[in-house]
Amino acid sequence: MSDIESDTAVCRAEAAAPPVPRPRYGVRAALMMTASGWSANQFSALLGTYRAAAGLSASAVTALLAVYVLGLIPGLLCGAPLADRLGRRPVALAALAANLAATLLLVLGAFSPVWLWPGRALTGLGAGALLSAGGAWVKELSSPPYAPVGERARGTAARRAGVFVSLGFATGGLAASLIAQWAPYPTVWAYLPHVLLAAAAGALAWGCPETRPRAGAAVAAPARASGGAAPGASSASAPRRGPGFGRTVLLMAPWVFAAPTIGFATLPGLLGGALPGWETVYAGVATAVVPGAGVAVQPVARRLAARSLAGTALAGLGTVAAGLVLAAVAAASGLPSLGLAAGAVLGAGYGLTLAYGLTRTAALASPLRLARLTSYFWSAAYLGMFAPLLLTWASALLPVPVLLLAAAGAALLTGLPVAGRRAGR
Repeated sequence: MSDIESDTAVCRAEAAAPPVPRPRYGVRAALMMTASGWSANQFSALLGTYRAAAGLSASAVTALLAVYVLGLIPGLLCGAPLADRLGRRPVALAALAANLAATLLLVLGAFSPVWLWPGRALTGLGAGALLSAGGAWVKELSSPPYAPVGERARGTAARRAGVFVSLGFATGGLAASLIAQWAPYPTVWAYLPHVLLAAAAGALAWGCPETRPRAGAAVAAPARASGGAAPGASSASAPRRGPGFGRTVLLMAPWVFAAPTIGFATLPGLLGGALPGWETVYAGVATAVVPGAGVAVQPVARRLAARSLAGTALAGLGTVAAGLVLAAVAAASGLPSLGLAAGAVLGAGYGLTLAYGLTRTAALASPLRLARLTSYFWSAAYLGMFAPLLLTWASALLPVPVLLLAAAGAALLTGLPVAGRRAGR
């Protein structure tokens, strides 16, 4: 056999060999996002417990939900530029440490309610930095060269952070409510699972590599949502925001979390009284059903996005509106089972709008701007968590069912710019 034939045989053997397995960095880092979602909803499931045990009023516990957002938005807006400057890895790991410290402050709230306020604010701060820096890190770790090449892999990369956050939302509240129902010192032991989860997430993410693109490196311009990239454009010339980002992403973003918070915060408070002694478990089931529906709808979101990304947004807003109508009927009838059904529909709307927002943002962002543009989306999305507080205030003027029907109409109106852009294209 000649040298050329020998080399050819070796090349053929290497080509036929199975590919070298890649570490699943994206999944390992995404567990941090689950810890972030868990920390947010573990408190939501304990609202009734705090009202009964600590004597907090309904407006006070609802305000504690809003304090989370007040910490979260600075975390988002500060975490993104820090991740672009210092790297995704150090900022994400520091945010996870803050998230863990916040849970320890909430444990102290069992002895004095004053600790709940800084605990919730720090929970939001850590979660915000995790969503911006960690979300960009997970997306990049789920893309080549850290993950297999492929169109489906790229779509998974854009949505993975949102899916793992939703898993945390779904499981954190349910676990906390079950512990609170039967364990002693519920406002202490209910937080133990998050402590263990955050520690495990940090250990798994510690070995993941840094992915921040080097400044000055040539990168491809972001692909438009309809597909197709403009190769050869440098990151220096890439816009901070893509065309239509404000109209098609930021405008609809508040519905991403307005829908689920109404499902697992407002409706259990209105309907849980029909199940005396089981209010906490009912709230926990609601916090599992709502984001759980958001996870379950992801295959549908993937198929819709493959056909039309704008169609995903319109389907999501339509589903949110349908869930709000059903929530109005549940509030008027006082039926807890109907409240859970409404929560499931609202959760499906949350899953569709979240998938659209993350995918559209990733399509518009250049690599050096990904963390920052992602932080803008999450900041606008989390403004929706003020919805329960606004409903509480407005209920002094109008019945809650009327307010929910008005919100359904507003959700449909929000889809008009997306529909207009789609028709124009």
